[in-house]
Amino acid sequence: MLLAVMMILSLAACGGNTDPQNPEENNPVTPGADIPPVEDLTGVDTSAIPGLEDGKLTVGMECTYAPYNWMQLDDSNGAVPIANVPGSYANGYDIMIAKRICEAYGWELEVISSAWESLTPAIASGVMDANIAGQSMTADRLTQVDMAGPYYYAQIVCLTTKNSAFANAKGIADLAGGKCTAQTGTIWYDSCLSQIKGADIQAPAENASAMIMSLETGMVDYVCTDLPTAMGACAKNDNLVILNFSGTPGDFQFADEAERAENVNIGMAVKKGNTQLVDAMNKVLSALNEEQFNALMDQAIAIQPAI
Repeated sequence: MLLAVMMILSLAACGGNTDPQNPEENNPVTPGADIPPVEDLTGVDTSAIPGLEDGKLTVGMECTYAPYNWMQLDDSNGAVPIANVPGSYANGYDIMIAKRICEAYGWELEVISSAWESLTPAIASGVMDANIAGQSMTADRLTQVDMAGPYYYAQIVCLTTKNSAFANAKGIADLAGGKCTAQTGTIWYDSCLSQIKGADIQAPAENASAMIMSLETGMVDYVCTDLPTAMGACAKNDNLVILNFSGTPGDFQFADEAERAENVNIGMAVKKGNTQLVDAMNKVLSALNEEQFNALMDQAIAIQPAI
């Protein structure tokens, strides 16, 4: 656990541009987006929602997946205690969204740290009421859980170092021959890296922190991830460069736009059949648009822990 905390604290979040020649075009921020206040829904009777009979929403996340979620050692910047890791606190974009949902209905928020591969089984077993953990709304995942959202729209990118031979890549074809990895159990590892012909694909990283560490220590030449994770890694390590091929012929390919959407739309998992909780969450999410989601993510990146 101490190692995980150290890895999180050392995460570089890349002020990095997706294209060094076009920083404003490729790495937009939304500082002017107005975030609406949370709607007061405390008058809504939610006691019949499965899992919410006690008024407590138990949420699972890795707490190692900055800027979606991370672990820190105090409650600064609105962090909340991690129920199963005494003395530690969770923060990040997922916490911001979870707090909005709980504030709206007057629910108590309980956060549990869980390994990525344990998140979905924990929903089925009832250990968690919901996973708010940066999970894509894939068809495969939706066979196991129901999902509210999207609560973020992500782009798939690669991340490398400035001195890398791949720093000026214009498409995935330019990444051939490089050592690479991605986080285990993700579309980046399972569906994207295999599209890079000639890639030397290494074993998957246990979590996002380990993935970034493998790049920073030179174990791989580049990693595949989503844009917020890459921006988070670049914001405090200016030696990292984001390769964003979105909208170009060199981008990662999917069968159609529907398949692409399911892989980049980020949702919240609940137990199969718990449509009442899905509807309650979506009610709160509906008050925010994509620009406002992006603005909240910018705030999360800005408060990531630093050494």
